[in-house]
Amino acid sequence: MMLALEIGWGTTLAIKTLVVLTIIPLGALILGYTFLLKMMSHMQSRLGPMDPGGFHGWFQLVGDGLKFLQKEDIMPAQADRKVFAMAPAVVVLSTFLIFAVIPMGPDLVVENLDVGIFYALAVSSLSVVGVLMAGWSSANKFALLSALRSAAQLIAYELPLLLATVGVIIQAGTLNLQEIVLAQQNGAIFGWSGIGDPFILTQFVGFTLFLVAAQAELSQTPFDMPVAESELVSGYMVEYTGFRFLFFFIGEFGTAFAFAAIAATLFLGGWSIPGVTGDMANILGPFVLFAKLMAVAFLMFWVRFTYPRLREDQLQSLAWKVLIPIGLINILITGILKVAI
Repeated sequence: MMLALEIGWGTTLAIKTLVVLTIIPLGALILGYTFLLKMMSHMQSRLGPMDPGGFHGWFQLVGDGLKFLQKEDIMPAQADRKVFAMAPAVVVLSTFLIFAVIPMGPDLVVENLDVGIFYALAVSSLSVVGVLMAGWSSANKFALLSALRSAAQLIAYELPLLLATVGVIIQAGTLNLQEIVLAQQNGAIFGWSGIGDPFILTQFVGFTLFLVAAQAELSQTPFDMPVAESELVSGYMVEYTGFRFLFFFIGEFGTAFAFAAIAATLFLGGWSIPGVTGDMANILGPFVLFAKLMAVAFLMFWVRFTYPRLREDQLQSLAWKVLIPIGLINILITGILKVAI
């Protein structure tokens, strides 16, 4: 009996891990990359991406993948070969580890950690280790300077990212992402529980802070100083080709969707639908979370394709002089209201 239970538990965990860490991130990458870039192309009247095959150029994704896979894998002569080869894998691994704690239904989560949000933010920071590995091992001054910029940017914007989540943690009274979702599903607004209590209504300042800080963590425009083409010729990725460069590309888009999933979970109720529980929530939950995730990702990519790049001093000033003080004030007000109400 015990052996059967262990086999059943192990099989269930393996299936959940496979789905959450491979199928869902890759599905988000494929659909998100294609859908969002096509949407931005429509918004900017860029007709080129609409041409290559299929409906509105949907075969472009297949063409890009084949192009990367058939390119020669070149390694600089002076590079540290082992570190150079490992760097892209570290970046992608840190991205996929985030999905391990994001709940997609009442029972659809790989690890329901009591410190889920702490874990998610911690492993998201591991990507900078891969960036530093890539910059240092490439034996290229532009790559090294880019990696150092990325580390400085991470230090600056990790603080407002963390502060943005503290308001939600105070309101929900837990670090567990599943319990944060349930707190929003079972909550009420002035006694009315029709839509639950999505924290974006009370934590809209935290939501804005989170999106801005996440944009900087991703090194996306207007915070793309680490990969500024006009200064650093693609930065820490400059010496990478073929599938290794593709790993960095997957890591960038994968992390964008991971942050969007975290934001949807913290501020938009995640997988929850008011009044829907049990097996039906497990069936509909992933689709609901994906819809919310795509809405958040749309905002992030809209900013990316709209605003110009900041200077390095402007980037640091925004974090230390604007975002961090606002985050602290938001925590103070949330704490006062939590005690008073």
